[in-house]
Amino acid sequence: MLSSPSRSADVVSGEAAVTRLSNQRAATPSCRAWGIAFTLSIGTLLLMCSPASFAADGEKLFAPCVACHGNKGEGNGALSAPAIAGQDAAYLERQLRNFRNRRRGADKSDALVAQMQAAAMALGDDAAVAKIATYVAKLPKTVNTAPAPGNLHNGNNLYQGKCGACHGGTAEGNPALKAPRLAGLDAAYIKRQFAQFRDGVRGTDPQDTPGRQMAMMAKTLGTERDLDDIIAFIHRQGRPK
Repeated sequence: MLSSPSRSADVVSGEAAVTRLSNQRAATPSCRAWGIAFTLSIGTLLLMCSPASFAADGEKLFAPCVACHGNKGEGNGALSAPAIAGQDAAYLERQLRNFRNRRRGADKSDALVAQMQAAAMALGDDAAVAKIATYVAKLPKTVNTAPAPGNLHNGNNLYQGKCGACHGGTAEGNPALKAPRLAGLDAAYIKRQFAQFRDGVRGTDPQDTPGRQMAMMAKTLGTERDLDDIIAFIHRQGRPK
């Protein structure tokens, strides 16, 4: 018996449906494989971005800094390298970027800055800067084992009147005001940075707003003895009671 046109169309339609179903089934394993691969990729990415991995990267990046700043970020006065352990991460990032962008160290009279500019450039990118800053910020804070001498009464009065509003009443720093921790810094470093702010060596770049604020404040302190007294006060902050 000859098939009717409508029956032939039904057969063709049925065969096409079977073909589509077969193709879908054949594609299923590859789709599943793609899904598994995608899931594994996301898992790997999350592992790479985990706090533990971030800290490990920061520790590796910090390795070249140990020669000057110490393996615990405690600093080395003999090398004019300040303590940086426990410093605010945002402050550390900002200073490293300032070194990279020549916002800090434009004045050639500061030979020490050239070393830091080279070290900051070696970090490569902002991601590396963030990793090393985060690692250093989590190191135990330093304390001054041999506090500088000075008139603590005068130092306290001057510090609270000129410095405390930004740097905190106990020199602990204030990230909201972009003011770093001062407690734990050695006297020579504080004096050197203060003189650089006062004399226009540091804090002159228009984009360095916190630096420009410090440059203005540094010009308001009366004498070197006053600075010694302020440092004596700072050195007694953050120490065990």
